[in-house]
Amino acid sequence: MRPPSIPKIPLFLLFLLFLGALSTPLGAQDQFTGRGDDLVLRLAVIGPGNELYFWWGHIGLVVEDMRTGEELFFDWGVFSFDNENFFTNFTMGRLIYSCYVSPADWNYRGYINTNRDITLYTLDLDPERKEEVLRRAAINMLPENRDYNYHHFDDNCATRIRDLLDIALEGRFFEAYGQMPSQFTLRQQVRRHTWFNPLVDWALSFWMGQRIDRPITVWDDMFLPSEIGRRALEFSYTDNSGRQRPLVSSVEVIYASQGRPVVREIPRPQGPQQLIGSLVFSALLLGFYKYRGGTLAFRRTLGLTQASLGLFFGIAGTMLAFMMALTDHDYTYENANILFVNPLFIASIPLGLRLAFNRDEDKRQGALKISLVFWIYLAAAGLISMLIRLFPPFYQQNQDSQAMIIPAALALALVYYWLTRGREPPEP
Repeated sequence: MRPPSIPKIPLFLLFLLFLGALSTPLGAQDQFTGRGDDLVLRLAVIGPGNELYFWWGHIGLVVEDMRTGEELFFDWGVFSFDNENFFTNFTMGRLIYSCYVSPADWNYRGYINTNRDITLYTLDLDPERKEEVLRRAAINMLPENRDYNYHHFDDNCATRIRDLLDIALEGRFFEAYGQMPSQFTLRQQVRRHTWFNPLVDWALSFWMGQRIDRPITVWDDMFLPSEIGRRALEFSYTDNSGRQRPLVSSVEVIYASQGRPVVREIPRPQGPQQLIGSLVFSALLLGFYKYRGGTLAFRRTLGLTQASLGLFFGIAGTMLAFMMALTDHDYTYENANILFVNPLFIASIPLGLRLAFNRDEDKRQGALKISLVFWIYLAAAGLISMLIRLFPPFYQQNQDSQAMIIPAALALALVYYWLTRGREPPEP
């Protein structure tokens, strides 16, 4: 997945131009007859990169012409920031990706220069199957077919190659994995790759809703490039002669990255750390109130803390509400986090600042009372989000957000309750 900056390619150029002139895909069939013996097909599984959109890796189809020694890299994961309305489409969940073909060596050099793993899986297919894969791949590269609406889980660079493999294997790839239960959910698969950055890991998980917590199959797992390599390596099929043969005949590691965070075999649960952090925050807040609750320093610290929380969670909640209501980011829909982290958090910013800096006693008392109601609501909504998880239609793996917010909300509600029953220090 990278912006296109693709050099000219000599390999199959005349063939591709000829194919582009054909009126129907079936018309190209004769042009491939006898070519399969000259072709070597490989899956090129690329490891994670530095940018967020590279964290889940990449995959391409490499086609080598044994007669010339040249190799092409068929890539279904190309996008460009220069595309018309790119950022608007990205924001609205309407990201356009493209299919391009370029020299394989040029791709390898780029991935090595950015310290990304490159593993090649050579496919053991009959000549006719190789011809069919190449024919369909080439059709995808035609200008009228090149662009498609990208979807992180349902239609991406990996699922396109997964589907090509299934066509080559006459549906047997789906037969093997289409009903096999996965050991993970989509959320867990995502978090296997994001664990090393707690903030991004939390934010992405917070914005993703119930849909990605439903049971999935191994077929669904193959939105990840590495999962395609893994399943292709273990897969075997019966060829036209009745012989059982492995899909992958050899594996070659071209480059192994250095110093990059590993992709975890099992996702790391972040909830315990976030629960501990929230409990520590709550203990410090309650301890500060006990020893300095009647001071101006406490009031200002409390007000600034509330304003800071309002800014952070207000942005997160507003983005969630926007994605749920107005965009095509369907994996954010049906998200129970909106019950307790939503745009209402923005209102806690001026309340906190009023509490910290306003000299008017009545206005400060008003801010205290409204803040008390807000934190009671927040704690109650968080607890409700926990209860509805007991019902399958509302199940969501959002324990980390609950662990982060509910204890702190309860502590803040308690402190505001005490403050509304007591007296603040006079102004200096």
